[in-house]
Amino acid sequence: MKQEITDSDTLSADVIPAVISPPRSSQSSSQSFLQSFLQRFLNGKTGLVAIYLVFLAAYLGASGPRLRRPSPYNHFAYLAQGWLSGSLALTTDPPNENDWARVEILKLQDGSELKGQFSRRGATDRFIPLSGPSRTVRDDEIVSRRWKRYVSFPPFPAVVMTPLVAIWGLSTNDVILTAVWAALNPVLLFMLLGFLRRKNYSERTPVEDLWLTVMFGAGSVYFFASVVGQVWYTAHVMATTMVIGYVWASIEGHRPALAGLFVGLGFATRTPLGFMLPLFLFEVVRAEGGWQKLWQTRRLPWRLVLRLLRFAVPAVAILAILLVHNHLRFERWGEFGHKYLNIIWQDRMQRWGLFNYHFMSRNLTAALVLLPRVLAKWPYLQVSRHGMSLFLTTPNLGYLCKRGVRSPLAWGLWLSVLATALPSLMYQNSGFVQFGYRFSLDYMIFLVALLAVGNVRMTWVFKLLILLSIPLNLFGAITFDRMTQYTYSDSFFPNGPE
Repeated sequence: MKQEITDSDTLSADVIPAVISPPRSSQSSSQSFLQSFLQRFLNGKTGLVAIYLVFLAAYLGASGPRLRRPSPYNHFAYLAQGWLSGSLALTTDPPNENDWARVEILKLQDGSELKGQFSRRGATDRFIPLSGPSRTVRDDEIVSRRWKRYVSFPPFPAVVMTPLVAIWGLSTNDVILTAVWAALNPVLLFMLLGFLRRKNYSERTPVEDLWLTVMFGAGSVYFFASVVGQVWYTAHVMATTMVIGYVWASIEGHRPALAGLFVGLGFATRTPLGFMLPLFLFEVVRAEGGWQKLWQTRRLPWRLVLRLLRFAVPAVAILAILLVHNHLRFERWGEFGHKYLNIIWQDRMQRWGLFNYHFMSRNLTAALVLLPRVLAKWPYLQVSRHGMSLFLTTPNLGYLCKRGVRSPLAWGLWLSVLATALPSLMYQNSGFVQFGYRFSLDYMIFLVALLAVGNVRMTWVFKLLILLSIPLNLFGAITFDRMTQYTYSDSFFPNGPE
């Protein structure tokens, strides 16, 4: 049976072998052959290996001298070392005082012991214990005082690092580990985009999927986050893997247990990922006929309930482990430790809390409109330590505002973006210190998926913007946290007390 192709059809690897059109010219014939070869190459295992090796070389190359030693903020190695020693606290003094949770332990004259921290607002003798009401503690009541330090960041990356720490101890090189892991995510993203195409949600060709993969891996803040190690960026890189797995497992609700597992592991890596539930919920409902059908029948189908339970089991199991881990350290199930960070903005945390609407306007500024400084003399360009607008680091995100194909995945993806972004937008910190708005990595995969399924035409302008974003993000990857002449501090989001 003859297969017809209209001008609006997108050339795909499945069509090429079945239809061979006579060339209009030698040039068009060579272009068609090259495109055919490239798409077949990308569809094979060799193409996936090539993508991994290219990104690995890019990340290791941009890391440069950082590869020689662990980063100065190798918190997960310290957490793993504590576990191996049978302790939930650090067993050695930390190399610095940057983002460690510090609990003060007081022994009083009456023989009692208090654990917690002194207030940094108002009366300096007001002590806030781990549990129970605050109380006044005078200096003459204190017989002795000591401190315990903890890693308050979600612990899954430390689980990954534990076998390495068992071998190399605190010399475990988090820079190399992060770069090697980071190169996996573009490959997994490319596979996810191919999965969306095979499911007929995306009309992109493998070559166009590669453009989107390059946009993410080299044309976004993922680039600089992949090359420095450090507790914050290692977590971002590993969390990205969980988001990719979650999107794959959520499509059509066919893999609920895996979707729940990835949500649990995501929450155990980056707290905001615990809120990326809408995509799975929308997909599992869509698989049962949609919201309208549920509303009309006014009952939950047994198959839907079963899928929700299968989703919940691994997610709740991981959550339970995290809650126990919290309680054993800080005597509260929901306290993971950021409340006790020994940082200069502790007083604003005590005043407003970790999450508050008060912080949203400045976080939105950092995410959307913050610009670098352009100078008339060397170094000519300086980036705020709060980062810069997403529309500068990844300008192709602007295409999300353009009307495309209405995808059945759009609602779930957009609501997952909103749910995952909101905690960071209300957080007491903009992501400081960063080259670009790093918290966007919590939902960047959702945004790339929206670009794929929206099927907005990938014009030469779209591709040019990707090519322009690569040197900008490469500049960030090379200079970040080691060439301070290219950064500046501003006062719109105070580093210290407000």
